[in-house]
Amino acid sequence: MAYEALDFFDVDKMLTEEELMLRDMVRDWVDEKVIPNIEKAYNEAYFPEEWIRDLGEMGVLGMVVPEEYGCAGMSYTAYGVVCRELERGDSGLRSFCSVQGSLSMHPIHKFGTEEQKHKYLPGMATGEIIGCFGLTEPDYGSNPGGMITKAEKVDGGYILNGAKMWITNGTVADIAIVWAKLDGEIRGFIVDKDDEGFSAPEQKGKHSLRASVTSELVLQDVFVPDDRYLPGAKGLGGPFSCLNRARYGIAWGSIGSAQACFDAAKKYSLERIQFDHPIAAYQLIQMKLATMLREITKGQLLAYHLGRRVDEDDWFPEMISLAKMNNVDIALDIARVARDIHGANGVTDEYPIMRHMNNLESVKTYEGTHDIHNLILARHITGIQSFTRKL
Repeated sequence: MAYEALDFFDVDKMLTEEELMLRDMVRDWVDEKVIPNIEKAYNEAYFPEEWIRDLGEMGVLGMVVPEEYGCAGMSYTAYGVVCRELERGDSGLRSFCSVQGSLSMHPIHKFGTEEQKHKYLPGMATGEIIGCFGLTEPDYGSNPGGMITKAEKVDGGYILNGAKMWITNGTVADIAIVWAKLDGEIRGFIVDKDDEGFSAPEQKGKHSLRASVTSELVLQDVFVPDDRYLPGAKGLGGPFSCLNRARYGIAWGSIGSAQACFDAAKKYSLERIQFDHPIAAYQLIQMKLATMLREITKGQLLAYHLGRRVDEDDWFPEMISLAKMNNVDIALDIARVARDIHGANGVTDEYPIMRHMNNLESVKTYEGTHDIHNLILARHITGIQSFTRKL
């Protein structure tokens, strides 16, 4: 049976014609290219290279960057719609697009020189240049300000030393946006994969996001020339600017995972016969499906309203924290309920449920954990910062 997107409040009717055309293009591509191949990619733990070329051809890599840099120059709502459709296929697919656009292209566009923008952004928009984002360290995840990666000014550039962990795209990336402390202040640098002393070994053994490349970045006396220093980025505001845009994409993308699980559960419950009736005829299953519909609909409205606020540049970071936290939370709950509806079949790769559930465990953690976003909201409510309390 064909995919039927749940849209109980007709949220998509509020999209522009251009946004709807983009939705249909990406949705059809996911149906044709991703769904038939994703279980193989997940089981064998690789990200198909041909998907990168396709994403570039569709114009969805860094799609909010202005057209003058070879990008689509579209709205953030359009970007959210793309994230939703991609994550219906797999969270690893949306992660690639998010890291490329929000975490790699955005800092070059926002903090880089005109020369850097024209050098990197057009190739990144087509997928010819792949980027990654080096912030998280082995001992510093929720507290990025504690990073120990250092940059030292030398003649003609900078020397970087340190290590980063849990870096999406790292092993396959051509460039890395690396954040390091220069004289105690966090600054951004563009590291090339061929720079001497730089390596990006892949991290293996994941039970989640298996169709996504996750890496460590190792920097041992890496020389970065002056023309690859991002002059506009100073302090944690630099990386947080990028993270907010990635979190925004997750708020939409996680709804795609939830819709995929709902669609699978609805179809399965109508086809699965027990005690001479489809299990969809029983009250317990009906209650679960209705609850899924309710939570997806609320998440859709939240994402759409946030998208329009971002398009109008009338937003603040706590809005994104709420949307990311809420929508991932309900998507993970929906995946678990969908697995329950599928019974034992739900753990097999004949159905997408367990893959989405496992992926969402990572999505709940990266770009700010569920608990950290709760604390961000509590700080907004009370005006009291609880992250650095001395115990």
